[in-house]
Amino acid sequence: MEIMRIVVTGPVGAGKSTFIRSISEIETVDTDRKATDETAQLKPKTTVAMDFGRLQFSPNMALHLYGTPGQERFDFMWDILIRKAHAFILLVSSHRPQDFRAARRVSAFMRHRTKVPMVIGCTHVDRPEAWPIQEIAIALGYLSPHGRPPMVAVNALDRFSVAEAVMTLIQTYAESQVTALR
Repeated sequence: MEIMRIVVTGPVGAGKSTFIRSISEIETVDTDRKATDETAQLKPKTTVAMDFGRLQFSPNMALHLYGTPGQERFDFMWDILIRKAHAFILLVSSHRPQDFRAARRVSAFMRHRTKVPMVIGCTHVDRPEAWPIQEIAIALGYLSPHGRPPMVAVNALDRFSVAEAVMTLIQTYAESQVTALR
C-alpha cells in the first residue's frame, strides 16, 4: 500500500487540529496541552508536538495527515514533519491579519527545507472581518497569481470542505509529478 504524507501547518489557531479531526477515519492522535503563554488568549489548549490522522483514500493508498504546532518555539517539529512529506497545506486564519506574518514565516521555513507542493487554505472566511483570498495572497507575498500556490477557502469543521482542500492538494501533487517527468 502506498502512503502519502501530508503536513498541515500554519500559525496558532488557524484550524490545523480541527482540520485533521474533521477528515481522519481514526481517532486522531494529538499532543494538546494547556496553553500557558500568549496562546491561552486564543484557546485553552495547544499542540506541542503533532497531530496525526489517517484517511484511506483508495484500496491501495492511505493519506497520513500530520499537524504541526503553530508556535515557532516548536519549529523543530516542523522540521521533522516536513522532511518526509509529499505535500503540505498552510492554513491561514482569514480574520486575523496579525497572523499573516507568522504564516509567511511558517511557509518560508517549510519551503526552505523542501520543494514539495503546497496549497494555502484560508480558514474562518465566514467571519465578517475576514480578508478576501486575493488580499491574503498579497499579504503572504504572492503579488501575482502566476507562480502562486493554489488557495482555497476551507471550513476546518466541515468534513466536505476539508476533503475538497485535500483533493486540491493531491491534484497539485499529481500535477507536480507530471511536470517532474517532462
